Amino acid sequence: MLQKLVIQNYAIIDEINIQFDKHLNIITGETGAGKSILMGALNLILGQRADTAVLQHKDRKCIVEGSFAVSPSSAMQTFFKNYELDAGPEILLRREIAPTGKSRSFINDTPVTLNQLKELALMLVDLHQQFDTLELGSQVFQREVMDALANNGPLLQQMRTTYAAYMLASKEWENLVQAQAAANKELDYNRFLFNELYELDLKENELESLDVELKMLSHAEEIKSQLHQIYFAVKDSDQPILQQLKSLQHSLENIQEFQPELPALGERLNSTLLELQDVAEELERIDEDIQYDAGRIEEVNQRMAQGYRLLKKHAVTTTQELLAIKASLEEKLDAVLNRSAEIEKREKQTAELKSQAEGIAAQLHQKRQQQLKPFAEKVNKLLAQVGMPNARLMVEMHPDSLHSHGHDEIRFLFDGNKSNRFEPLHKVASGGELSRLMLSVKSLVAKKLQLPTLIFDEIDTGISGEAARQVGIIMKDLSTAHQVISITHQPQIAAKAAAHFFVHKAIVKDKIVTSIRLLTDDERITTIAQMLSGEQPTAAALENAREMVRN
Repeated sequence: MLQKLVIQNYAIIDEINIQFDKHLNIITGETGAGKSILMGALNLILGQRADTAVLQHKDRKCIVEGSFAVSPSSAMQTFFKNYELDAGPEILLRREIAPTGKSRSFINDTPVTLNQLKELALMLVDLHQQFDTLELGSQVFQREVMDALANNGPLLQQMRTTYAAYMLASKEWENLVQAQAAANKELDYNRFLFNELYELDLKENELESLDVELKMLSHAEEIKSQLHQIYFAVKDSDQPILQQLKSLQHSLENIQEFQPELPALGERLNSTLLELQDVAEELERIDEDIQYDAGRIEEVNQRMAQGYRLLKKHAVTTTQELLAIKASLEEKLDAVLNRSAEIEKREKQTAELKSQAEGIAAQLHQKRQQQLKPFAEKVNKLLAQVGMPNARLMVEMHPDSLHSHGHDEIRFLFDGNKSNRFEPLHKVASGGELSRLMLSVKSLVAKKLQLPTLIFDEIDTGISGEAARQVGIIMKDLSTAHQVISITHQPQIAAKAAAHFFVHKAIVKDKIVTSIRLLTDDERITTIAQMLSGEQPTAAALENAREMVRN
């Protein structure tokens, strides 16, 4: 509950300090006394934006501070944990507007963002103003009412989580399908290119090796002729080089004992002789291996022609580059095949998540369905109580596409004159009817919610007499479990107050300022009498006021 509200330097408020009761708090005052200004200041700690126009004294900052006594809910505990804020049995919300226009927000004296302040304030206070009756016609609000009555909070959280997972999986699945469609356009061509390379089955550096082999085969006779000449000169001629070297070696051996350098030269000559013998044998082997083979020449020519055609086709120059292209094409083909498996997997996952979401939506539908008739009956009973005996509310629920809140579309329909023609609220309900309808709805919903404080800003517009008294009774009943703060012009409602505050203007140092004070019992009676009969209440009005307060 809101224990204390302190306002400094806001509009025509210099400084006020209000201590609220935990039950029904009524605020009254003449038109223009500053009741709406009070609500404007309260809105600041509820997260509304402001500027320097609210400053009464332009050289000082504006401060609005609200002290709340709370029993922390699980949502509130999560809030404090998420933002690493200190929690306790008392929460202090403060807003400061500097002369420069800079705004600062605080929770328990810790600086926070305006959005954080607003997030917490929504857990503490429900503020209903005159124009908020428009919200009653919102299908979102209407659905939230039924969910509150059905205690659907945990199910809705599951629904939101599951639906978000379903939408993500569905999007990823669609992206894969689109990627597959794009890949399929190139699939046949890539497969054709890959098959060409696969069928040719080139080995590493094969075309370069074939080129060397072809040159050798094409010049086989010339090569054999030259090899034979060399071999013949070295080994088989009339005076073979090997024989001459052996003769020279023998001559050197005969004289090497006479010159110390000659033995080393003899060794070198012997090594040359051995190396030349080895060369002669290799030449003979190569000569024997080389054979002119027209069939092999044709075979190599054909394979090289195939290879060169692919080199030209892919605009590359080496076997290695063709092999790299083959590997790349194989990866692309595998990716298409793998994507197909992934698509099948994601499709199955999406279907499972959708099924889970639809299952939760069915549970939400069932729980909402159970509330439709009892809710309408209770609202209609309250409408009769607040002076609308001919008014009827009917709640319809129709199937809708799957969303994060389920698959129900909920509509509040209204008949104000027992005509049995039910229409959407915005088409048939007047402002006064909407106000009383909103009070009836909120009085039912508040019992299901953990909001400690409800604030009504002139919700009684357009009613009087017995209807106003019944509105006061509903507020009084509501205040047994919730703190209620209401600005009103109706004496019948003011008479139900646990604490009655009076807003008035005064001249202080040649300036008009707004003040507020808690009325004593006698002051309450006088104020209510003035609300009944005017500035100078009659004896009958005073007696009537006493009776209203007493009852």
